[in-house]
Amino acid sequence: MNNQASDAPLTLRDVAAAAGVSLATADRVVNGRPGVSAKTAHKVHEAVRRLGFRPLAAAAELARSRSWRFAVVLPGGGNRFMMDIADNIRAQADWFRARRIGVEIVETDVFDADTLAAELATLPGRFDAVALVALDHPRIRAAIDDLVEAGMAVVTLVSDAPSSRRQHYVGIDNIAAGRTAGSLVGRFLGPPRPNERGAVGIVTGAGSLRDHAERRFGFGQVLAEEYPHLIRLTPVEGRDDPDRNRELVRRMLADTPNLVAIYNTGEGSIGIGEALAEAGLARRILCVGHELTPATRRMLLDGTFDALVAQDPGHEARSMVRVLHALVAGQEIVAAQEHIRVQVILRDNLP
Repeated sequence: MNNQASDAPLTLRDVAAAAGVSLATADRVVNGRPGVSAKTAHKVHEAVRRLGFRPLAAAAELARSRSWRFAVVLPGGGNRFMMDIADNIRAQADWFRARRIGVEIVETDVFDADTLAAELATLPGRFDAVALVALDHPRIRAAIDDLVEAGMAVVTLVSDAPSSRRQHYVGIDNIAAGRTAGSLVGRFLGPPRPNERGAVGIVTGAGSLRDHAERRFGFGQVLAEEYPHLIRLTPVEGRDDPDRNRELVRRMLADTPNLVAIYNTGEGSIGIGEALAEAGLARRILCVGHELTPATRRMLLDGTFDALVAQDPGHEARSMVRVLHALVAGQEIVAAQEHIRVQVILRDNLP
């Protein structure tokens, strides 16, 4: 699946068309000259903001006749959160066009190191920069290092490979996210009854995805430190697939009569909800997951899930392209602007 932005630069004529004014009027507003009503000036400024038009930056880059090609490597298979990131990347077409950036979204199996490494090996010579959802695996670290050695800017997205030579990571603090999930589970369950030890199931995507591993680590820290009466079951890997997660939770329910909570570190929560509904246990077993999607929104509303630990896919998509552009253009990365926050979403504060 590709999303290729035009190399044609965004111009003042585009701003005028978006604002519904003449080119001369747009020119007066953008260059701060008088003779334009406040209402019309507001329309032009809104068009400039919406399109991301920066005349000085655009003019400087065009004068250097520079253009760039970015690849964004995301998991295929219908992961709704990753689809939201892809949609937010496509929504920035005007921003790309103003900076002569072409973007291609590449979908592959990021859970398989051989497949992901082979995909990365095809990128040098075709792209100037790449953002990827990374496995923390020796083959992927080596593949990232090869990309950097070939002169490409490399950014990891959502899941990091920190020991590689990648230049930047775009995503949340996943240990903090896991600790947040642990606190939610412990606080929601409340103090134990006498002689009662409830079990907590953990459904994860893959052990080699660092974001999932860090979430499990943070989650385990909190439960061990603050809620030792809760028994953590061995994590089961569903590769963010609803069908696999459904089967894993069916077995978990059959094998664990004292199950009191389930924590899902990634996608595929709908399969967990379906398994609970089949067993007549929806809204009776506490569920905490990640990311706000149409499916998790519905399950928050109907009480199947109690809370989500989330990140903003729009912020991640915008941050990723800003960072890549800064790296290839030799510009400063504004750390505060690129900080992605951990969010807690309940039914009561759904956006």
